[in-house]
Amino acid sequence: MRQALWPDSTAAEVDALLGRSDLDRYAVFVVERRGAGLGGFAEVGLRTYAEGCASSPVAYLEGIWVDPDLRRSRLASALCLAILGWARRTGLSELASDADLDNAVSQAFHRSVGFQETQRLVCYVRPVPRPRG
Repeated sequence: MRQALWPDSTAAEVDALLGRSDLDRYAVFVVERRGAGLGGFAEVGLRTYAEGCASSPVAYLEGIWVDPDLRRSRLASALCLAILGWARRTGLSELASDADLDNAVSQAFHRSVGFQETQRLVCYVRPVPRPRG
């Protein structure tokens, strides 16, 4: 499911990015299919900073996925409610997330579950030249 959510990354890259050893600062919620298997997941962690947030640390929705055949069944909303409960029990007051600028579906989902857009961001990178010689 992680690979379906982040198809431009290799499984190793996603695991390295989201691999956690600090499980007291991280949680995974899953949707079980009737019968067997999983049909969705949400990963949330603590970040010291998130754009638009006034508190620290903040709960951060790192990723959420529901299999296509289970979409529009309120399962992603239920995952968000579970995350809000986790955040409340952890003593947090804000839940943050992000979506790519061109991902209208994700943006609409975020709005539908109560997120408010705080800003739009374009990121840049430039390599630092190595010294000659």
